[in-house]
Amino acid sequence: MTQGAFWRLHDGLPREGPGEAADVAGLGRLLTLPRGAEICDAAYGPGADIAALEQLAPEARVTAFDKHARFAARARRDHPEARVLRGQLIARERLEDGTAHDPVTLGPFDLIWCAGAAYIEGIEACLDHWRNALKPRGVIAFSECCWFTDTPSSEVRAMWEDYPEMRNGISTWIHKTGFRILGQRRLSAAAWENYYRPLDARIEALRLEAETYEDLSEVLAMASSEAEIWRAHSDEFGYLLSVVSLFEPAG
Repeated sequence: MTQGAFWRLHDGLPREGPGEAADVAGLGRLLTLPRGAEICDAAYGPGADIAALEQLAPEARVTAFDKHARFAARARRDHPEARVLRGQLIARERLEDGTAHDPVTLGPFDLIWCAGAAYIEGIEACLDHWRNALKPRGVIAFSECCWFTDTPSSEVRAMWEDYPEMRNGISTWIHKTGFRILGQRRLSAAAWENYYRPLDARIEALRLEAETYEDLSEVLAMASSEAEIWRAHSDEFGYLLSVVSLFEPAG
């Protein structure tokens, strides 16, 4: 797969993974963030969650970062009120623009939100690093793909063969890092379709073009297969949204 073929399919899509505004809104029912809360959107992709994060507290200030310049340009255009930067989950090296931002360099925050990206560095690594980016009663909310069965179908296992770290539940690993779980739930089917329906439409729009370009044809086939497998086996895997903290929850 070439980067050009990938971006031909994904550039301009509303999301880069499953999600819905209700995922963010649910945090407002679980947490009481202060006026002027400092919120981090880590690896925001096209910026689909920025507007919802801004609604979590009066005068909330969102700092959003992603590694990819294309996403940064789009998020700056769509969300001029947010502080949009390029950065990494854990800044191990400088990007080509010379920046080395991550939540620790940009914080501290009342809330760090990371939709489906923590796997890149690993849950434990992110939580261990991000604890240094939290205010005293700060919270981290992140979604992670998990097995919902001990015996997934062979085609589902093949789909996730590049992520052998995928687990059936992640509570044990969260607790090992010293965090407490304030809330946990599976992302809904609607959240998945929010990603796959626009992707389906883009795939169909590019079918004719893909007949000429082998790399694009391969990318379309992979994306189409992924959607088909999820729709056929959504009871076997999905994203688990976890809200965690270092402080003892009241009550």
